Amino acid sequence: MRFAYAIHLDDSLGTVIMNLNIFQVDAFTDQPFAGNPAAVCFLTEAQPDGWMQNVAREMNLSETAFLLPEQEGFRLRWFTPIREVDLCGHATLASAHILWTEGYLPPETPARFYTRSGSLTATYQTTCQNAWIELSFPAIAPTKAIPPIFLAQALGIPIQQVYESSLGYLVELDSEITLRQLQPDFTLLRLVHFHSVTVTSRAHDDERDYDFVSRYFAPNFGVDEDPVTGSAHCCLAIYWRDRLSKTEFTAYQASARGGTLKVRCEGDRVFLGGQAVTVWKGIWLVG
Repeated sequence: MRFAYAIHLDDSLGTVIMNLNIFQVDAFTDQPFAGNPAAVCFLTEAQPDGWMQNVAREMNLSETAFLLPEQEGFRLRWFTPIREVDLCGHATLASAHILWTEGYLPPETPARFYTRSGSLTATYQTTCQNAWIELSFPAIAPTKAIPPIFLAQALGIPIQQVYESSLGYLVELDSEITLRQLQPDFTLLRLVHFHSVTVTSRAHDDERDYDFVSRYFAPNFGVDEDPVTGSAHCCLAIYWRDRLSKTEFTAYQASARGGTLKVRCEGDRVFLGGQAVTVWKGIWLVG
């Protein structure tokens, strides 16, 4: 494995100078400036939580991933600009993409991650046209819930049924048009005690061959709208499996940037397929 790492004290500045490889990747897309951007920072020794949070705040992306070699894989942690999270799909996809494209792992070797949500794996799959990364994540089943106060007002639409899971609330809307035109009141959404709100509907554009579409809002995590959210599809996959009586889907997250996922259910796992593009790489200097 190739890791650039050096550390020393700059007496003139009174700061620690570090040389850590850091990358920015657009995940769940095959085009730059689309999908969901994530930063990936490589470590060779553990760093304090406060330092990682400061780096995530400096990057100011929905997620910054930190990778540290451990056993036969990597310890993986994810930070938003304001807190650490338990599960993140797009930053895991970005991390796996960097492992293979930058030569840290050969493409035929699966990437194994040790996380707060258990052991996660990623595999590199190629076809005659392009390459996809498939993540193995835990399935998250939603259950019916009482709509929380302010939720309908915050979304600006009538709500018939709400579901909840460890990720937050899930609301099915009447159409893709309603979903795309939704303009939440994020000030009100911050008053709802939850992790996030996912809205979803059947896809109505047959030419694109999508099964369902979604959007994801998490203002209490410092992310008003996340462009493409892999972890939300761990719940969406189970929700649509039960409604469409199928186990494999093509999904689209209809944010301004937009992103495509291939999703399949298998037992207690959900497999998320996506592509990724590295948009820049550099060296993190200051500790």
